[in-house]
Amino acid sequence: MYLTNRNSAHPLRHIFSLIATPGILTITTDFGTKDGYVAAMKGVILGINPAVRIVDISNHITPQDVMEGAFVLRNAALTFPEGTVHLAVVDPGVGTPRKPIAVRHNNQFFVGPDNGLFTLLLSGSKPEAAVELTRSRFWRSETPSPTFHGRDIFAPVAAHLSTGLALNAAGVPLNELKSLHWALPITDERGVQGWVVHVDRFGNCITNITKAQFLANHRDRLFKCYAGNAIIDTLSTTYGNVDIGDATLLLNSNDFLEIAIHRGPAAQMLDIRKGTPVNLVFSDERG
Repeated sequence: MYLTNRNSAHPLRHIFSLIATPGILTITTDFGTKDGYVAAMKGVILGINPAVRIVDISNHITPQDVMEGAFVLRNAALTFPEGTVHLAVVDPGVGTPRKPIAVRHNNQFFVGPDNGLFTLLLSGSKPEAAVELTRSRFWRSETPSPTFHGRDIFAPVAAHLSTGLALNAAGVPLNELKSLHWALPITDERGVQGWVVHVDRFGNCITNITKAQFLANHRDRLFKCYAGNAIIDTLSTTYGNVDIGDATLLLNSNDFLEIAIHRGPAAQMLDIRKGTPVNLVFSDERG
């Protein structure tokens, strides 16, 4: 029988300490699941960190739609715990001079192309740190395919970060990121101009106007919202606060202003689509 002093270390403790704590790595792409592109990236990731937990946020972003990718990533990413690595590849400029980057924001890591994909996530603020991915020893190959950086650059770097690689070891500091400038609303004392950035499967129209921006300008003033063929002057807490078929504004679960119709597809009924301008005009009268 093996005896040990109860105050001494467990004989296997030194072995346990050598095993990396499994991290979380999410994937967001426009690759779909038909062609095996996502599986190839997962194969690369698991070859580097077989203990990592991989979560698919979405692989069905509309092809080459960077704004949709930015929206879906922003809404899901910040629900994950600190230290999570997010691999995001919606990359119509793959193989061009656009930079491959990694970013730290809210103590999470984001790996992908520098094409504005992280605009909504950052909401106009600067990331805690950002690097251009120049260290090819962390890539799958020093000569990556010019058409599949997801597999050859982004996936391996994300996997290395999930094992504890320091961000600054993956590349050189980057002071400025590309931004989807129209993704952020314009505000003044009289109102807010934004855009519809996403139409969900129910036909609800989600704008880029945040709850904080709306409330800062609202201040109990009366308002009118102009979008598509609609003029809306009501704000509800939920869809059922208005009659069936009526339009309303809501501050949704992701803290964005949303245009909805109770039990109806607002996008179709109000002639609104992704990119439609949304203009909020506030009066001096109080509600």
